[in-house]
Order: sequence, then structure tokens, then C-alpha cells
Amino acid sequence: MNQVTSPLSRSEGRAGSGFARVLNRWGLPAPLFLGYAGLLLFMIGDGVESGFIAPFMADNGAGTEIKASYVITVYGVAVMLASWLSGALSDLWGPRRVMMIGLAIWLVFDVLFLAIAVSGENYALMLVFYGLRGFGYPMFAFGFLVWITAVAPVARLGAAVGWFYFAFTGGLPTLGALVASFTNPVLGQYGTLWVSVALLALGGLLAIFGVRQRTGYTRLAPPDVKPVQSLVSSVSIAWKKPRVGVGMLVRVINTAPEFGMLVFFPTIFIEGIGFGESRWLLLVSVIYGTNIFFNLIFGVLSDRIGWRTTIFWFGAIGCAISILLLYFVPIAMGAEYYWLALLVGALYGATLAGFVPISALLPSLAPENKGGAMALLNLGAGAAAFVGPAIVSVFLGPLGAAGVVIVFAALYLVAAVMVRYLKLPEETAKAIEEDKSLQQVGEKVVTT
Repeated sequence: MNQVTSPLSRSEGRAGSGFARVLNRWGLPAPLFLGYAGLLLFMIGDGVESGFIAPFMADNGAGTEIKASYVITVYGVAVMLASWLSGALSDLWGPRRVMMIGLAIWLVFDVLFLAIAVSGENYALMLVFYGLRGFGYPMFAFGFLVWITAVAPVARLGAAVGWFYFAFTGGLPTLGALVASFTNPVLGQYGTLWVSVALLALGGLLAIFGVRQRTGYTRLAPPDVKPVQSLVSSVSIAWKKPRVGVGMLVRVINTAPEFGMLVFFPTIFIEGIGFGESRWLLLVSVIYGTNIFFNLIFGVLSDRIGWRTTIFWFGAIGCAISILLLYFVPIAMGAEYYWLALLVGALYGATLAGFVPISALLPSLAPENKGGAMALLNLGAGAAAFVGPAIVSVFLGPLGAAGVVIVFAALYLVAAVMVRYLKLPEETAKAIEEDKSLQQVGEKVVTT
């Protein structure tokens, strides 16, 4: 425990201002404040494209949205690998260095994607540059998440993680989509994508050079842990600690539908239902605007009612219901009932936040190997960016849009079943003791 809390405690002692005390009271580690702010700007830059990138690529080299979904699927594979590496490499090199690498990758390959692949309408280079860009944001964002879990006190870990997702989803896609709704009519979609580069660079530099909390500057793993050993342990923990492996699958299901729906929802809502691009982007902003505030609410609430309870009821069961409503209500009611679309969108955004405590729960399931647990958690988060579009690619043709949405809802129900298995060690011990007590009472009754 001391290893987790002492770095932050020393920083809190130095950061004795009233503002720092308020942040700490809210569960946001004050020494990491500029990191959260930088993450928000970074993810705004990343999220600018979220509401239109698939049709944009279809019109600028991909040819069709199916081929555009292949590009996004390749991107998702890179995101998945980088998400795993962000945890394992943060253990070896320190979170700050991993964040720097992620920022550099994103900037280099996005510039190449826009300046060469898009301008030349070259589909092959789209696959290469956009795909490699996928290594960027997970290494930056999830590297910072490792930093948070390394220094935040356990009693406030749910809230600290909630603030992370407040910044993460506040940018991708909430404020990012909102920025696009203003810049697209003025600069066009291509110009808007260049604006995203500037926003992301600004946020990345703010986080990397603004945070002075020293834990993230150095490796987190013990000195005797070798690189190969660290990478292997970050995978082997899945079968050494099966609950951690199950938790990773829950994390995949958490956001796979989110990434998947952004592949084919834009065309359906903009053209099929008739909302138009501006109202679609506003709907996206409402979904994730609601989500960012409920990230905080469920982060704090979960520290009180239990991480597992929050994930089961508000996350898995809630999302199974709300994603069906998000698709079928607008389809049934049409464009004239846009306000209903906003309501069900807000509901989906709120329930999506019910999964936030998984980032506190998973490392707590393996307290002796938190780095490995975080690597697996990040792998699940990254895999979602691949699994969601992949489900669309496989099922959109044979099942249609409605069928894909039903598949997403079924996955959330599967997650609900798996969450019941994610008991903390102390919960398991308590259950065993209760069973023993009941057995002893039963034996006394029989004897009597």
C-alpha cells in the first residue's frame, strides 16, 4: 500500500494550495491535473473525426464504406496491440516515455495520412498510414492511465479513474464531434482533420511537460524484471489469474459497440433517417457529453456501492437496453422526433459510463502484479477498437444494421454474466467464511 500511496502523498504535501485540496477531495490527484487537461485536449484532437471519418475515407480513396471499415479495422488491430504494450512498456520505461512515443507516432502518421494518402486518394497508403497511426493514442492515453493507478490512493481509485474517462470521452468523441460540427461548414472535413492535428499536439505537449509528479518518469517494475519477462507476465496473468482474463473480455465488450456503431450509424442517421450531418454530430455530442459526467458519477458511486455492482447493473444491463433504444427509437419515430433520439442517446451515454470501475477492479484482482493487469486491461480497451468494426464488417451484410445492433445488445448481456465472476479476493474469502458459518450452524441443528 505504501508504494502506491506515498508518491502521491508527498506530492500532496508540496501542493498545499486550496485548489489542490479541492481536486484531491474530488478524487482527482492534484499533481496529475495538467495531465488530465492535456489528455482532454489530446482526445478532442483524436475525436474530431469520429462522426465522419468512414464516409470521408469512402469519398477520398476508399470507394465504399465497407472498404473504409477495413481501414478502420486495421487501425483497430494497431490500437489493440498498442493498448497492451502501453501497460507493459510503462512498467519497463515509465508512463511518461510511453506517452511521448505515442504522441510522436500519432503526429507523424496522421500527417502522412492527410498529406499523401488522402490528397492522392491512395487506398493502399490509407491502410498503411491510418493503420500505423493506431499505435499512437493508446500509448499516450493508457500510458497516463497506468500513471494514475500507480499513484492514486486505493480508496479514491474509482474516482481517479472516473476523471480519466471524463477527460478521455470528453474528447473522444464528445467535444471532438462538437468541434467538427463548427469547423466542417467553414473549413470542410479535410481542413477539420488538420485542426485536429494542432489540438492533439497541444494537448500532448501540455501533459508530457506539464506533469512533474516523478513516479511516471521512471520504470514501475522492480529492477530485476527483464523486458521479455515483463511482456510475458502481462499476458500469462490471463490464465494465472482467470478473473483478470474475464475482466479483459468485459472491457472489450464495454466499448466494442461504441467503435462499431460509429462505422455505420453516420450513414443511417444522416441519410436514412434524415437528421443531416449537423444534427447527427450534435447527437454524438449529447451521447458522450452525458457519458463524461456519468463517468464521474459512477466513478464516485462505485467506491461506495461496489465496483462490481456498478458494472453489472448500470454498465452491462443498462447498455443492453439503451443501445437497442438508441437504434430502434429513431428508426421508428423518424427525423421529426429528433428530441427522442437525443433522450435515448443520453441514456446510452450514461449507461456506457457504468463500466468505468473496471479500471479500478482489474488491477485490484491481482494486487501483486498490477502492471500486468493494467496491460491486459488496456489490451481489452484496444481490442474493442478492432472487435467493434470487425463485427460490423462481418454481420452488416447478412444481418443488416438492425441485426448488428442486436448482436451488440447480446454482447452486453454476456458481459453481465461474466461480471458476476469478478469477485475481489476479500469478497471470495468473505463468501467462504459465510459458507463455513452456515455449514457449522447446519451441523449444530442436525446434531441437536
